[in-house]
Amino acid sequence: MSQQITFAPIFTFRHAHEQEQLRAWRKALRDEHKNLVFTNGVFDILHHGHVSYLKEARNLGDALVIGCNADASVRRLKGEKRPLQSEGDRAHILAALKATDCVVIFDDDTPLSLVEFLVPDVLVKGADWSVEHVVGRDVVERHGGKVLTIPFIEGRSTTGVVEKVIERYSK
Repeated sequence: MSQQITFAPIFTFRHAHEQEQLRAWRKALRDEHKNLVFTNGVFDILHHGHVSYLKEARNLGDALVIGCNADASVRRLKGEKRPLQSEGDRAHILAALKATDCVVIFDDDTPLSLVEFLVPDVLVKGADWSVEHVVGRDVVERHGGKVLTIPFIEGRSTTGVVEKVIERYSK
């Protein structure tokens, strides 16, 4: 008998009714004494580095929430040529990963409002961030949580993938 594959829930933080659903989901985790891990990013072209990072993040607790920058936020942060994939497509790809328990699309340039809303037990970023500069660190630590960084896999990046595509297909 085959097991039915399901996607993790996807919420859009700009909608009040979805915030209430997310609040209920977070409360259920607390009621079950489960630790919530949070990370965020653009995740424009999912690659080996992303998947390894998310797996490591998920192993730090009982549930992983991925904050996914909305399209307008990505344009402000990375320029008008990005994102390459829509927020909905990026969120659905992330939601399909085994490591993912929930995806939240957020509009701000940083996930601070989302971190304040969720108050995760563990806040994770890539090792290109120093712990002191991780957005939301003060919120998490004030509530007894941990802020950690995870090393990248060398040579794995969205920019690298884009450059390789341009090199191979621009001729």
